[in-house]
Amino acid sequence: MNLALNGWRITRSRNGNARGREETRRAVDRHRAAEAARSAGLVRARKPGTFRFKDDGSIPNHPSWPLTRYRGALRLATSFDPAAIFEVLFEQNGWSDSWRNGVYDYLHYHSGIHEVMGVARGSAVVQFGGRHGRKLKLKAGDVVILPAGTGHQRFSASEDFLVVGAYPATGKYDLCRTSPKEHERALKTVPKVPPPRRDPVYGRNGALSKLWARTRRTGAKRKKSARRRA
Repeated sequence: MNLALNGWRITRSRNGNARGREETRRAVDRHRAAEAARSAGLVRARKPGTFRFKDDGSIPNHPSWPLTRYRGALRLATSFDPAAIFEVLFEQNGWSDSWRNGVYDYLHYHSGIHEVMGVARGSAVVQFGGRHGRKLKLKAGDVVILPAGTGHQRFSASEDFLVVGAYPATGKYDLCRTSPKEHERALKTVPKVPPPRRDPVYGRNGALSKLWARTRRTGAKRKKSARRRA
């Protein structure tokens, strides 16, 4: 049976299994988070911090667009699931297919799609840009937006560290390591990934449209797949 709450659809399992209950709980959490975000002004105005990384021979990074960070972009209300608040915010701005988990502890990147990560709980040190990149301390409420090709790797994290990740509507998900073959292919695919239509935090008026500016091209819809970490 389906229940609709102000546009949010909740699926109730007929046999009451654990998966159905979990889906229902999360849908309710997202509905409550949406209400909280609207009524409490949980999104804070923040200026973006930008970081540019060069191709190091193993990690391509992006040739034109910077990694963008918003510090403390969300004021996370303790009475609501903080991960749900990020899920709602990202989805409202066209970034979906979200997941909840952490960040891999090995160096990797995505050559066919951009990625946003919002820190729902805890803190971590993540290195961006490859072995010669930069380590950033991330904490609850922070958001980082990675253009395709950006290397990332977790170095340390608190026990409660939790990230919500999501992706724009165009692009194709992949996970690349540091092999020469992947690097050679990524040099061709990364520049072709189109810019997102909206900033995942501030929508059409966000800074990302200027920071990642170029003539838009039609991108292929990404394939749906389970993604559990960044």
